[in-house]
Amino acid sequence: MNYRFSDASNNTPKSFIREILKLTQSEDIISFAGGLPNKTFFPVKALQEASDKVLANDGANSLQYSTTEGYLPLREMIAARYAARGVNVDVNRILITTGSQQALDLLGKVFLNKNDYVCLERPSYLGAIQAFQMFQPRFQEVDLSQDGIDLPALEQEMQRTDAKFFYGIPNFQNPTGLTYSLQSRQALGEYLQRSGNVMVEDDPYGELRFIGEHLPNVYAFAPDNVVLLGSFSKVCAPGLRLGWMVANPAIMERLVTAKQASDLHTPIFNQRIMAQYMQDNPLDEHIQTIRDAYFEQRMAMVEALHEYMPEGVTFTEPEGGMFLWISLPKNCPAMTLFPIAVKHKVAFVPGEPFSTEGNTSYDIRLSFCGADAATIKLGVQRLATAISELTSANTSNNNQTVTI
Repeated sequence: MNYRFSDASNNTPKSFIREILKLTQSEDIISFAGGLPNKTFFPVKALQEASDKVLANDGANSLQYSTTEGYLPLREMIAARYAARGVNVDVNRILITTGSQQALDLLGKVFLNKNDYVCLERPSYLGAIQAFQMFQPRFQEVDLSQDGIDLPALEQEMQRTDAKFFYGIPNFQNPTGLTYSLQSRQALGEYLQRSGNVMVEDDPYGELRFIGEHLPNVYAFAPDNVVLLGSFSKVCAPGLRLGWMVANPAIMERLVTAKQASDLHTPIFNQRIMAQYMQDNPLDEHIQTIRDAYFEQRMAMVEALHEYMPEGVTFTEPEGGMFLWISLPKNCPAMTLFPIAVKHKVAFVPGEPFSTEGNTSYDIRLSFCGADAATIKLGVQRLATAISELTSANTSNNNQTVTI
């Protein structure tokens, strides 16, 4: 059959992580590859009770078509949660989306034409890269440091490329785990206001801080220039597919139209279950339980990395979120390391797909939230053994990369 697929479809690769996960399904492999929240903390019983209550109290309407913007009580709850953190968000600026991944797709539909530029952090979230690739833009990466984005470089590249927007994750960035400082956020907000440029601030991990003080979103410093994305996937349950966008009225009008054309609205039943759950249960207490567990797992991984990693390996030490980033020696390419690690019964995500410019070939991402402390320690030991095996082989071959 001669299928004539679109250029956009032909140019968008499969999810790299999904393909890797297929290779690491064996039960004896310790996988740090997935970006999945720990299912131990899904509030199954409370969500069941909320579902029963929604169906009992207003079942017919909860199963009917609804408004594109989303269930108003849920949007009001989201606005109230922002207010509690010192960020003023008008409920009319909130659009409920089918996961925050849909938000990325809607932004592409609203902003991007073929060959438009998008500025990204280096490295960046591969799910965003994949979502935007459907619209055939060009990408320009800007270095990310311990304190945040390289602002002078960002200003230069935004002006040079006339980029439609800058996409960034200031809180516990995926994949690095890095967090923008308060000064970096303020300076970025001032730049956005001064230039009139737009930032897409993706914030799925912002409530998962377990070290240090909460920092305001960049949105707080430039609300008319920032489209802020949020999600219930990391703090409640990803299977509900509930995210949201916060945007100024001019952008929101376009987003609503794009969503109407995509799926009319996010399932109202799921929205009402989430609202009922939040009404009946202290969400902050539930999130604190997640934070406590992830902090213990993060500490276990960082301590094991300090103890077992060979010379030349460096890594981030995140203050929250779900991931950390390892930089390998230059005789240890991540893609070559991967099958060796799997042989040693441990898996990770190579850094390559997190860059559109091929600048992360000697980096890997680890997730610490899916295993207990003892398993994490064992997995890190296995990873260290695999790294040592590859670096030793390459050193003995005059530092030429060998395929094992």
